[in-house]
Amino acid sequence: MDQHSILTEVLEGRRLSEEEAVLLLREGDILALGFTANAIRENIFEDHNTITFIIDRNINYTNICMSKCRFCAFYRDKSDPEAYLLSKDEIFKKIEETLELEGTQIMMQGGLHPDLKIGYFEDLFRSIKQRYPITIHSLGAPEVAYIADISDISVDEALKRLKDAGLDSLPGAGAEILVDHYRKNVSPNKVSARRWLEVMERAHTLGIESTATMMMGGPETVEDRIEHMSKIRKLQDKTGGFRAFIPWTYQPGHTELGGKSVSSREYLKTLAVARIFFDNIKHIQGSWPSQGNEIGQLSLAFGADDLGSIMIEENVMRATGITYAMSKKEMVRLIMATGKQAARRNTVYEVIERFE
Repeated sequence: MDQHSILTEVLEGRRLSEEEAVLLLREGDILALGFTANAIRENIFEDHNTITFIIDRNINYTNICMSKCRFCAFYRDKSDPEAYLLSKDEIFKKIEETLELEGTQIMMQGGLHPDLKIGYFEDLFRSIKQRYPITIHSLGAPEVAYIADISDISVDEALKRLKDAGLDSLPGAGAEILVDHYRKNVSPNKVSARRWLEVMERAHTLGIESTATMMMGGPETVEDRIEHMSKIRKLQDKTGGFRAFIPWTYQPGHTELGGKSVSSREYLKTLAVARIFFDNIKHIQGSWPSQGNEIGQLSLAFGADDLGSIMIEENVMRATGITYAMSKKEMVRLIMATGKQAARRNTVYEVIERFE
């Protein structure tokens, strides 16, 4: 079937197959993909002129990590002079600064620290919730699995205890590409694709929703990207627990893996195919932190309905030499310049402030 026929049928409500997604990603016309993705976004959202963002903070509580992924320039060994673990008071100060900037969410992510068992996180999360009215959107699936393993408990028990202590939802961290031959090459010490999905399924079953991510631009193939998206779509059919899909681009600076950055054209094509492919995930996020402000704006014409966070703090991408950040005012200007209305949201995509 040709590209035009596929896109026409998808707009009429038919689900895109994996084989068709590969074809579109390989050979699809970028403008036709953008048009289709934008039309689908407009069909999903009654208020389709509104683009959302959130004010939150990435708190990298430690950079000590046993995973040692080849694409990461952030991690350090425990003995490294640059290794750190933030104190509670340092974390509290960062949360207070976030609240002063109207932040509603913290995304606590670090490494796979060999000494931080379940009790550490229970105590930390309870302490945060007792002090601050903030959403804890924290710990990727690899962190949860690792915490469970070193605490000698099941993932189910770990998730229940973390939820009881104040964990609200899980970010999609650690997904990279959910294909094991890729993971053995890039992140051999991290959880398998199957275990990442199992952690997310258990979390969804327990009422902990999450996001899903994809890191593109490593040694993956087009087929690998679509296999990754297919696994997420199948789990979403089963649980409905993914709030959003967030594709972002690998940055090679200062990493062992090296390589070249993905072109903006390839990023936008992949974003558009994701919107077309995911008929069961409502929100698709544009990644301005990995692509820059102008491509962030363009993502709104390729299926994205959300631009994520203003990035009060971000250290993992910064370690590769890429540094993007903006104010609330600049984010609003960025969105409004595309002819859309900007709106600030919370973690569950409820609009809490609109801008004229």
